[in-house]
Amino acid sequence: MILCRELTVSFGDRPVLDRFSLPIPDAGVTALSGPSGCGKTTLLRILAGLQAPQSGVVEGITPRQTALLFQDDRLLPWRTVEQHLTDVLPKDRRGAASALLDLAELTGEELSRPAALSGGMGRRLALARCLALPARLYLLDEPFAGVDLPRALRILERLKALPAPVLLVSHEEAVLEHTDQVVRLDGPPLFVPFS
Repeated sequence: MILCRELTVSFGDRPVLDRFSLPIPDAGVTALSGPSGCGKTTLLRILAGLQAPQSGVVEGITPRQTALLFQDDRLLPWRTVEQHLTDVLPKDRRGAASALLDLAELTGEELSRPAALSGGMGRRLALARCLALPARLYLLDEPFAGVDLPRALRILERLKALPAPVLLVSHEEAVLEHTDQVVRLDGPPLFVPFS
C-alpha cells in the first residue's frame, strides 16, 4: 500500500496541501480533481520526488519507482514515434513498443515525427512514453488533454488493466466517472479512508 500521510506544502503564505493524507490502492486508476491551484500537480510532484513537502511523508514507494507524465508533452522533434518509446524501454522490453502504440491508439504512426502529429496524438505519444518506463506507480497530469472523449475512455479502460496503479489528474467529469476512485481536492484538509 502506498500512503501519503499528513502532507503539507505552502508557497509563500498560501497553503496548497494542508495535512493531506491519501492511501493509493495497489491497482486501478485513482483520479484527482479540483480547481486550479488546489494541489493536484503538487501531489504528483511530491510522489515523483520533484517537490519536497514542508511536513508529512510518503510511505510504500520511492520517487525512483514512479513515472510522471508532465502537463506538457516534452517530445523530441528529431525522434520518431517509435523511437520515443524504444529510447526509454529497457532493452529486454523493446518488443513492448507495439503494444504501447496499440494502447495509445497510435499504430501506423511509428515513423512519424512529432511535427506530423495532432495535439491529441502528441499527448497520447507522451502517455505511451511514460508507460514505457518500468514503474510501481504511474503519475499522469492531464493525460487526456486534447484527446477526444471516446478515445480517452477507451485508453482509460486499458490503464485500469496495468499491473501498477495509476494516479491521474483530470477536470473532465466524463473521465472521472470512469475511474476507480475520485479524490476531490477542493475543500478542507482531506483524509481518504482505506477501503
